Amino acid sequence: MDVDNLIHMANRIGEFFQAMPDRAEAVEGVATHIRRFWEPRMRQALFAAVDAGAAESLLPVVREALEARRSELA
Repeated sequence: MDVDNLIHMANRIGEFFQAMPDRAEAVEGVATHIRRFWEPRMRQALFAAVDAGAAESLLPVVREALEARRSELA
């Protein structure tokens, strides 16, 4: 799995949702999109990258979504 591509895709999702005026709704939107449209191995690879230090590469809204919903997404 290409982790750089997963991070890029996650950030693209984040770019869309970060424009929302309600931050909680934006975080929820990111988490919901990743849960619904990413297969489990994609989510697992993204979390492995985050655990290995790639969190700095993610937009803040994406980091928040992953942290807040980790148990649902992992």
